[in-house]
Amino acid sequence: MKDNFSAHASIYAQFRPVYPAELYDFILPLVQSKTLAWDCGCGNGQVAGVLADHFNRVEASDISQKQLENAIKKDNINYQLTPAENVSIPDRSVDLVTVAQAIHWFDFDNFYKEVYRVCKPGSLIAIWCYSLLTVNKKVDAIIWQLYEETLGDRYWDPERRYVDEHYQTIPFPFEEITAPSVAIRVKWEVDHLIGYLNSWSAVQHYIRDNNNNPVDAISSKLREAWGEQRSLEVCFPLFTRIGRI
Repeated sequence: MKDNFSAHASIYAQFRPVYPAELYDFILPLVQSKTLAWDCGCGNGQVAGVLADHFNRVEASDISQKQLENAIKKDNINYQLTPAENVSIPDRSVDLVTVAQAIHWFDFDNFYKEVYRVCKPGSLIAIWCYSLLTVNKKVDAIIWQLYEETLGDRYWDPERRYVDEHYQTIPFPFEEITAPSVAIRVKWEVDHLIGYLNSWSAVQHYIRDNNNNPVDAISSKLREAWGEQRSLEVCFPLFTRIGRI
């Protein structure tokens, strides 16, 4: 598994969007018991923080120490610095596995072996990702040019294609439950949008290779396209797959 986020973990924690309540409102009633949840690839702990309000205990794992240092802290969350494919959780103890915006980095076969090992029969796995955001036509065009032309295949890791394909091409060997269409909708100022773009792994790859920031080159264009309103609605389509184990 690649660690693309340690170097800018504080930016990630500050600017990444929060998942909507509607997502959890659908998933949580499907869980038969709420003793233990495992949030895998937990990043800044935003999902683990929500799960901690519903489960007795949450195990949250990631390979980035910097991400874990910036993660949400609660008494019933235990953070583990470990790969998704080799977690320190007892056999048949987990009621829910969540993977938010991370499974495309995993070794699928070995991760799923670990899921089957740690999960109780009848437990649930929920994975999801969000795709490219939309704001308005002018802003969207500038972001698309950054995403596709400036960064493109040269700076986006190959695994990013699973997100572009809305996780439909990821193997998912479980009894699947159809999830409703949900989107992340947030009110952002333009500076927050710029901060979010800087959290892209491909932007960080570009900076490393070129010693300049491609987001800086488009910031003035984004501000102009944003218009006179201080904040605008930003929408991230969310794509979810849920399975019974």
